[in-house]
Amino acid sequence: MKQLLYIIFAAIFLCSFGSCTSDNAQKHEDLDSAFTLTPAMKGMIKIDTAKISDIADELKLSGEISFDENAVVKVFPSISGVITETKVSLGDKVSKGQVLAVLHSADIAGNYSDLTSSKADVAIAKRELDNAKLLYDKGIASEKDLTEAQNNYTKAMAAQDKLNSVININGLGGAKEGGTILITAPIDGYIVEKKANTGSFIRPDMGDNIFTISNLKDIWVYANAYEADIPRIKPGYKASVTVLAYPDKVFNTTVDNTSNVLDPDNKVEKVRLKLPNPDMLLKPEMFSTVTIYNESGAKAISIPSSSIIFDNSKNYVLIYKSDCDIEIREVSILKKVEDTAYIQSGVAEGERIISQKGLLIFNALLQKQNN
Repeated sequence: MKQLLYIIFAAIFLCSFGSCTSDNAQKHEDLDSAFTLTPAMKGMIKIDTAKISDIADELKLSGEISFDENAVVKVFPSISGVITETKVSLGDKVSKGQVLAVLHSADIAGNYSDLTSSKADVAIAKRELDNAKLLYDKGIASEKDLTEAQNNYTKAMAAQDKLNSVININGLGGAKEGGTILITAPIDGYIVEKKANTGSFIRPDMGDNIFTISNLKDIWVYANAYEADIPRIKPGYKASVTVLAYPDKVFNTTVDNTSNVLDPDNKVEKVRLKLPNPDMLLKPEMFSTVTIYNESGAKAISIPSSSIIFDNSKNYVLIYKSDCDIEIREVSILKKVEDTAYIQSGVAEGERIISQKGLLIFNALLQKQNN
């Protein structure tokens, strides 16, 4: 750094050499007080050209990661009972058919008791039917007796089939004698919601699910937009998402949907974005910062933000005309978006500005002017 400053200050006295040489002695004396870039210093700076660009709009919102509600399966209770054991926790990876919880249901126990009685009825009806057929074949029983025995057997089988169906439906395919039900995962994925623990009593009329399973390959991000910002957000606008867990990583996406009603609690509009999540980096309930971009249609002079030098509550840029002609000029900034500054006044289209290492030159020029 000291060597760099030495180069800058040494350059102040080099205007009488090279391109700044003049045959006129008086002119030579005037140039002696000017600032000139040396070749070494010129190699360190960067020069950009001011241009007219569309004004980009940038809006930062707070957000929260959520699972894709269109790609989840919610497991609901189909019968009343008590959870006697839970085998998974929130966030666990599960496979299709894996046992999530064990439920004990008095209703299922009653169904199995009825099924036992039904099986006995079927056995009796079957014996009566066999006897009726034997007697009918010997001419002892009438056709009416045979038909009646056949109907009784059919009714007994229908009652047994009905009970088996009820047990399979209410028991989610995992019911056992004694009223035990094994609640299993219908798909592969991750437990993103768990609303039942050991000892919990559940009923179908509660209307709430026990577990929610998602594969998390795609996630949703919900951002909160206040009323003043609603006109600046539309579906299709480009957006980026950052989270505290990965501060240097930016997830790019677009606005997928905006709510037509405000949240009644905090009076914000919910803005939804979709993101692929192949590496499972983003997890539900993570807080996020959502940046939404759009172009307003207006145009203005744009220069790199690094060109702006803030000094004494004013903004300046260095206008480069030649190595011996660098002007400090005050500018009025319309707005800054990322690495771009939009200028309201002070710079014209096509003018060249120093956008790197400008502060050192700025200080050197001020010092020379003060001297």
